[in-house]
This record gives sequence, C-alpha cells and structure tokens, in this order.
Amino acid sequence: MVAMPEPSALLSLRHRLAQNLRRLRLERQWSQEDLAERSGLHHNQISMIERARSSVGIDIVEKLMTALGVRASDLLD
Repeated sequence: MVAMPEPSALLSLRHRLAQNLRRLRLERQWSQEDLAERSGLHHNQISMIERARSSVGIDIVEKLMTALGVRASDLLD
C-alpha cells in the first residue's frame, strides 16, 4: 500500500511551485499578464498560484511549463 503524503508536504509543494513560478517568470522579465497570455490562463489565476492560494492540477502545471519552456521538475523542485 502506498502511503499518502502528509498535508504539510502538500502545502510545501504548493509553496515551492509558487516560489519557482514567480522566480522563472521574473527571470524572463514577464508580467503576470504576459505569463497568462502565453499559458492560456487568466492573470488572476497566475497571481493565486504565485501566492500559494490555489491548488493546481497537472494540466495547469503542463501549461505553465510549456509557456516557460521548462520541465515540470523546474517548477516543483
């Protein structure tokens, strides 16, 4: 049987995604609106993700990594 991650581990992953997303976006000198346009997401959604206020599914991670030209691990490590 596979053990489920602790809730605190999930929160930590959400914060890592938030920090990495913001860092990668700023490295490119993109606004949240720029990333939203490139990823097909709404700029409010980008803001919520960067503030770790939104849970995101794998489809959103895929849109973000494609827009940024990075691997999923770059967003989640």
